Amino acid sequence: MHTGRIASTATVALAAGHALPAAAQPLPWLRPLLGVDTLPRDPRGVALTFDDGPHPAGTPAVLEALAAGGATATFFLVGEQVARYPALAREIAAAGHAIALHGDRHRNLLRLAPWQAAADLDRGHARIADAVGVAPTSYRPPYGVLSAAALAHARRRGWRTLLWSAWGRDWERRATADSIAELVTRGLRAGSVLLLHDADHYSAAESWRATAAALPRVLARLASLELRTVAV
Repeated sequence: MHTGRIASTATVALAAGHALPAAAQPLPWLRPLLGVDTLPRDPRGVALTFDDGPHPAGTPAVLEALAAGGATATFFLVGEQVARYPALAREIAAAGHAIALHGDRHRNLLRLAPWQAAADLDRGHARIADAVGVAPTSYRPPYGVLSAAALAHARRRGWRTLLWSAWGRDWERRATADSIAELVTRGLRAGSVLLLHDADHYSAAESWRATAAALPRVLARLASLELRTVAV
């Protein structure tokens, strides 16, 4: 019985360690302890970031809105989508935006074994680098849910792991341009990292439309505060 209790305790401890980094998103104070960032490299600006792309309709709409506002953004790309739309991934980079890694498949890392998480990150990184000619150096996990294995692998590869300070909840079916703009600019200040999505691959159908419509309002808010957009 004693041996069984020890084994059970060890299993619980391993599971807790595996999942601990996932708390970095809801608990911002934990991020510095784990080496997770929520600041752009230039803290005088605001990092506008987009996850889940590229998308054949959403990405062009977002790029158009960014160009109209003279804004720079960072796109956290998914490897399996880059494989489907490599020309769009190249278009993002050609427009002067930063390219970052969101994994190869949009999966909850807590459901993956350590070797599976590492393989997913490496495969996504390779697909992006091959398609775009740019090797990403920043990483964000799907759903903002980190595992210990993924965080350790990102460190070994020399990638910066970045979460966010504000989001627009633009993946929801009920999201509107007004709700997205209001949420993502709440508490806006220099050093903010804003999370939006240019794709609906993993969210409500055509949710990117509300995001694209919200962007002029978001950029107007930045301008009113004399804040400029910067890459992460």
